[in-house]
Amino acid sequence: MTIERFGTLNGQDVLQVSLKGPDGMAMQVLTWGAVVRDLSVPLAGSSQRVVLGLNSIEDYVAHSPYFGAIVGRYGNRIGKAQFILNGETYGLDANEGENQLHGGSKGFGTRLWSIVDHTSYSVTVSLVSEDGDMGYPGRLVATCTYTLLPSLRLRIELEATTDMPTPVNLTTHGYFNLDGGPDISSHELTIAGDFITPTRPDLIPTGEIVSVAGTDYDFTAPRPIHGAQPTLYDINYVLRGPYGELRRAATLESRQNGLSMELWTTEPGVQFYDGHLIDMPVQGLGGTQYGRHGGLCLEPQRFPDSPNKAHFPSSILPRGQVSRQVSELRFSR
Repeated sequence: MTIERFGTLNGQDVLQVSLKGPDGMAMQVLTWGAVVRDLSVPLAGSSQRVVLGLNSIEDYVAHSPYFGAIVGRYGNRIGKAQFILNGETYGLDANEGENQLHGGSKGFGTRLWSIVDHTSYSVTVSLVSEDGDMGYPGRLVATCTYTLLPSLRLRIELEATTDMPTPVNLTTHGYFNLDGGPDISSHELTIAGDFITPTRPDLIPTGEIVSVAGTDYDFTAPRPIHGAQPTLYDINYVLRGPYGELRRAATLESRQNGLSMELWTTEPGVQFYDGHLIDMPVQGLGGTQYGRHGGLCLEPQRFPDSPNKAHFPSSILPRGQVSRQVSELRFSR
């Protein structure tokens, strides 16, 4: 495990933590946004990079669409950038039209976190969000722990506590490409979800929960992500199994090199985004030019806009309790 300076932002050092796991997995984590900048998996005597990342803190600040970040205080979207809690209306920072995305214009994915613990295989970073931050009530303390485990596993543990009831939806925002190709056309995807929460054109859920059977959203069996006339995906899936227990949410596999990644999570939903808006004006890691569908996201989460949808799983964290999400990326060859 090594820690080095990655750059400087507003007079503060941005640090990079490099970890190597017991089976040869390697990763780099930034204190800016708690970003997983790089993640590589041993493959046939070499290694395969499996995430999209950038080369400088300046590139991240100017261009990153949340590459590898931990987003919050509320990941995904809240409609009209407001919600009612205990009879009081809270107005939030609107950064996507009239809505809020990923916690606002200064959400957790664009902030400096602090290293609070580390071991040979893990690092824990923390962030304090004061009462009123981006419009949210309560002082929130968030922590993220990345741990490289045996059998090619990366565990991501997200915790938060608050001194006032507040919505919390921390999530990971990695962009995955398992073979380094120019896009994800060589990948097959399976999602352990029979239902989605459909959205309006602005991607705020309508409140319905509908079956994927017979639609382009059906990934209950492995299949290529895009067909002859590709659907564009940015949608929440309702996962099978009991919310709160670690279970398989999705499987991604490259037909090019045979590398497979399973996502396991304790969360009730996962957002599948196919990267159709990627258009990087700067080069990424290894000199790669990231373009449309260059990587995809699988974001474990509470449902979008759940503070305004009483029938969705609650995202409200009471005072004195702990919000905890555990997710694992499990790779195999």
